Amino acid sequence: MLTRRRFLERTLQSSSLVALGPMVPGFLASAAQAAEPGKDNILVVVEMTGGNDGLNTVIPYADDLYHAARPTLRLTKDRVIRVDDQIGLNPGMRSFEKLLSDGRLAIVQGVGYPNPDRSHFESMDIWQTADPKRKTGGGWLGRSLDSVRVASGQIPGVHVGAQQLPLAMRGSATGVPTIHPSRPYDLDLAPQRPGNYGGAMPLNRRNGQPAIDKDQAARRALIEDLAELAPPRDDLRQFVRRTSLQTYAAIEDLRKITNPNRPNGQPNFRIGNGNNNGELASNLTLVGNMIAAGFGTRIFYLSIAGFDTHANQLPEHQQLLQQLADAITGFFSQLDRAGHSKRVMLMTFSEFGRRVQENGSQGTDHGAGSCLFVAGPGVKGGVIGAHPSLATDQLDSGDLKHHTDFRRVYASLLGDWLGCNSATILGETFEPLPLLKGS
Repeated sequence: MLTRRRFLERTLQSSSLVALGPMVPGFLASAAQAAEPGKDNILVVVEMTGGNDGLNTVIPYADDLYHAARPTLRLTKDRVIRVDDQIGLNPGMRSFEKLLSDGRLAIVQGVGYPNPDRSHFESMDIWQTADPKRKTGGGWLGRSLDSVRVASGQIPGVHVGAQQLPLAMRGSATGVPTIHPSRPYDLDLAPQRPGNYGGAMPLNRRNGQPAIDKDQAARRALIEDLAELAPPRDDLRQFVRRTSLQTYAAIEDLRKITNPNRPNGQPNFRIGNGNNNGELASNLTLVGNMIAAGFGTRIFYLSIAGFDTHANQLPEHQQLLQQLADAITGFFSQLDRAGHSKRVMLMTFSEFGRRVQENGSQGTDHGAGSCLFVAGPGVKGGVIGAHPSLATDQLDSGDLKHHTDFRRVYASLLGDWLGCNSATILGETFEPLPLLKGS
């Protein structure tokens, strides 16, 4: 009788895919160069989904044109968090004051790309691929994962969130797992049933553990069979075995990190919004625990949604920015206590800004140029670039013009922080911004 395991052995031996075998270890080797655990730099990217209003995030409170364009949305001098004589931060970002005064926060103004697209989907794709012409495959972070140094057996990139893997993290030969914040950490080997997106997994009535449907059980058995095969000689089977075992090891590490009874006073991570400060704060707490535990990941990707503020913007936007600032500030406080903050850099971005003129619903519509933040002890803190002009003849169809291509930010973080060849990843050479200390 031909067993499933014997069938797999014969299939792998005869498959034409074996011809690809020598390529796979090459990819793995480039992503698994010798690394020093606990010493390599880490990049955390936070996506602000929906198109953040940069004009009410970094506010030109001294500019009369700003106040004229926003009679109901304007934030006056006495309300903003003063940065200098011209600009201030949204009052929701009060917790950023400490990062700013410590020189741990860079405010990059006038960021965008040529011929801006005001579609959420198109513009987000451009930021995530780093290609305004949309001809590049995969995401800018996914392409970089094959170049960053990681210890043997470690996962170079991780996405934390309830959404599908973002385009920015796709395109890596090593693969990128997604950690769902509201589910127990286990292999998710089959598509979710319709209607279950974002919800908790059903539990087995007998043991209270996550229920696994027939498709998942079959796929899990397939991976287990592949992983348990005796070490073969051909590269493809070695690759399958190694990646399978690496996946199981990573899941076991995650279980330890998320154990509510962690020893030695290590900070706990509670599944869901356990930090009483929104999902982003909870997810960043998990990332902080992974870093402190020596998980080995070099790039983390997270998101916070809700920035498509077409109506009633003022209170909602301030609340979102407070969640963002408090989560990032708390994250670095956690890293300070664990002794890892010096090797972590965090960048925020959004797909576009909003129009200068407010609309009739006390909100703002899709725009172009905006701002972003880069935080961490290694950053050269302060304001980078001038605030874009609000003069009518200096606008782009009613939107802020950009004067800094966002790929210059990427080039700085890829080359100066992660040690990658940014020109290879981005497809051309961009002059890095003076973001890092010593740059």
